[in-house]
Amino acid sequence: MFKLYFTALKGLSVKETNRYLRIWVQTLVPPVITTSLYFIIFGNLIGKRIGEMEGFSYMEFIVPGLIMMSVITSSYSNVSSSFFSQKFQKNIEELLVAPVPTHIIIWGFVIGGMGRSILVGILVTIISLFFVPLQVYSWGIVVLTLLMTSILFSLAGLLNGIFAKSFDDVSIVPTFILQPLTYLGGVFFAISMLPPFWQLVSQFNPIVYMISGFRFGILGVTDVPIVFSVLISFVFIISLYAINWYLIEKGRGLRS
Repeated sequence: MFKLYFTALKGLSVKETNRYLRIWVQTLVPPVITTSLYFIIFGNLIGKRIGEMEGFSYMEFIVPGLIMMSVITSSYSNVSSSFFSQKFQKNIEELLVAPVPTHIIIWGFVIGGMGRSILVGILVTIISLFFVPLQVYSWGIVVLTLLMTSILFSLAGLLNGIFAKSFDDVSIVPTFILQPLTYLGGVFFAISMLPPFWQLVSQFNPIVYMISGFRFGILGVTDVPIVFSVLISFVFIISLYAINWYLIEKGRGLRS
């Protein structure tokens, strides 16, 4: 039975991986180009006028946030678009009737999202080396926050794919919710710079904890304790996983 489940997970994961690698010009290149523009505009041009932030040059400070932003966007969009496409083409029904547990279906899509987001994160990191020398404070924290963030937003993308009824629905959440939360999550500024009221509001933005945790792993500075970052990410992962499992198990929005 384990061998059967492993084969199913491997097949679904490889399928998802081949999907984004086959169209790498659309899935891997755009986030690298976009982030390079951020480095040039915010890092080189505007950063020189801002000066230091939290003891680092502005360019060094925004690098972790830009890497994490590309990871968040890639993991979310990969799973949401892939799952909805299979639902739209009725291919998802083949998975639902196959003797495959719901956990395997979820992890098959999540692994695909993780693979794409981590690959994009590596490419963005390589690009950043052309602008600023990068020193890692804690590899353990870097890997942990990177994996947890990619898993979390892959699950969030899966949830979007389940509820989406059209391709427009797939793009609504990233445009009107995910993108604003990311920009307000401390990518380009330290949360401590905000007025007290907005610091309080930022505590309800989960992306703040992920970017702060990753920045701690790279630079050794953070807006919130690293324990909170890991704990909150873990709670969101468990919650979204449970919701996705329930919806797929019940066939919510999947069975015609």
